[in-house]
Amino acid sequence: MKVLITGSAGFIGYHLVKKLVNNKNIYIVGIDNINDYYDTDLKFNRIADCGIERSKVNWHREVQSTKYNNYKFIRMTVESKGELMSLCDREGFDYVVHLAAQAGVRYSIQNPDAYAQSNLVSFLNILEVCRHTPVKHLVYASSSSVYGLNATMPFSVHDNVDHPVSLYAASKKANELMAHTYSHLYRIPTSGLRFFTVYGPWGRPDMAYFLFAKAISEGKPIKVFNHGKMRRDFTYIDDIVDGIVNVMDNPATPDPNWDANNPDPSRSTAPYRIYNIGNNNPVELMDFIRQIEKNIGKEAILDYNDIQPGDVMATWANVDDLINNFNYKPDTPIATGLEKFTKWYKEYYLIG
Repeated sequence: MKVLITGSAGFIGYHLVKKLVNNKNIYIVGIDNINDYYDTDLKFNRIADCGIERSKVNWHREVQSTKYNNYKFIRMTVESKGELMSLCDREGFDYVVHLAAQAGVRYSIQNPDAYAQSNLVSFLNILEVCRHTPVKHLVYASSSSVYGLNATMPFSVHDNVDHPVSLYAASKKANELMAHTYSHLYRIPTSGLRFFTVYGPWGRPDMAYFLFAKAISEGKPIKVFNHGKMRRDFTYIDDIVDGIVNVMDNPATPDPNWDANNPDPSRSTAPYRIYNIGNNNPVELMDFIRQIEKNIGKEAILDYNDIQPGDVMATWANVDDLINNFNYKPDTPIATGLEKFTKWYKEYYLIG
């Protein structure tokens, strides 16, 4: 079984590679452009941990892992349709897991053009590849941010999500719509996964928990938006990866009971599905900060600020479909997940 993972030098992509390489019946090709949105050394160190030597990484060059015979990496951009098509023609992938994207709600306000290319053009290229080199299943990353102004808690995939509050969220909603079109027209099984605030070892330095750990360790103030009155459904990385694997192994199928007069946004007469992957247990931001303080062993210096443009007050995932379809529910307690993250953070940055 051949799997293409885009964004394999990213936080979630790295962990998915680490999970799948243990199955010798799976052959994995990972691609990533290793852009400088955040520290490229962290990205190179992630792939190095998977046996990809940094000195051998160059644009368009295939690098075989020194640790895993069933993994190789190519530095390339998904925006390059011709190169992507050639790769998929050559390899004949059974599954595609599309995790590459320009991340960041706030950065989408500052640099919208990056999102048009990375999140829209790239996704169209992935869909075209899946059309011309038929795959058994396309699984792709969506986001909890698509819920936008939706105030009904917990967020359900069966609810309407037509009011995003950031371009990042809008690009992810657009991906879901594009996927449905291709599932309808070409019967490509597609599953979109709405991730809820993913955290853990090897995480993204632009994420709040990472910034909090860094500032607390260095004795610097941390910005607490909306004066700490926010809740997030923090989801540990291992739970996210297990969810991806569960969904990947079960290609989307048409829903024979779908009603066009009362349409369910999460499914269709096409082989199309949407799932939330969240902890189903929102945590108060201040409680989250206190847990990091405890793990670091230092008290935070708090700099309270108003809510930022593009932010929402709370996120909370309804994961009933994951439970009903796969008997699976993310359940790592926040204390356990943050303890594992802090341990990695101290070791990685050599903090005593």
